[in-house]
Amino acid sequence: MAKRKPEDPPAGSPAWMTTFSDLMNLLLCFFVMLFSMSSIDATKYSEMAAAMSNSTFSIFNAGSTAIGEGILISNGVSQLNDLDEYISNAGRNADSETDSDNYEKYDSAEALEEALNEKNLESNEELAETVQEALVEDSLADQVSVSFTAQYVQLSMKGALLFDSGSDSLKDQAKEVLDKVGVILERYGSNSTIEIEGHTDNVPIHSARFADNEELSSARALSVFYYLTETTSLDPSDLRHAGMGDRVPVADNSTEEGRSRNRRVEIRIYNPSTTY
Repeated sequence: MAKRKPEDPPAGSPAWMTTFSDLMNLLLCFFVMLFSMSSIDATKYSEMAAAMSNSTFSIFNAGSTAIGEGILISNGVSQLNDLDEYISNAGRNADSETDSDNYEKYDSAEALEEALNEKNLESNEELAETVQEALVEDSLADQVSVSFTAQYVQLSMKGALLFDSGSDSLKDQAKEVLDKVGVILERYGSNSTIEIEGHTDNVPIHSARFADNEELSSARALSVFYYLTETTSLDPSDLRHAGMGDRVPVADNSTEEGRSRNRRVEIRIYNPSTTY
């Protein structure tokens, strides 16, 4: 019985190869077009080429190709077993190196804290001077005093300027002052925590509205808080208010002048680096 002659393969290249070749040509034309439309900085290109020729791209230290000794591929699974631990420790090692670079010159935590406080003190002093200049320009230097610490810059206003005796309702004159103070707070305190504190003297108060000085001081701080949130663009979430009563006097309560100084509202602009 005669053997069947095998059929000859079809002439030419397979159909898929023609389609693939067309695709490659189109991609080549596309990238040539992109290249022709781009501009190349010859200097930067030379620097990049030199860097690539002298460097090794690697996730390992100093461009090495393996963990420990040997080549990763040649050592196979023995290298892969250590890879997870190596990667997980890489970030922590980088952070610790950065921290040590920043803090190694300090002998103790107390020295570091002192350095940070000194830096904040300098920053707050500059802000206090700027705020003082703004108050002078607005003719408020006689009505608003400025002080500062390493934690905050403080604006202090006498209670008689803002409220009638025993009241938490802002005077019309007080609103004019707070309008200008609000502009200053928007300009210099918009990225900071701002605290409003109400203070009284030690003369007891008992009225139909307030049971004691604690309630009066809290109500006065809240009145200023409401006014600033309604008339400025300050974020209410950055504002705090508190009533301190007569617990934090700045003068002797045995004299009228001292009691007048103790009846006050303080607005503190905290340094952004300070934890409130």
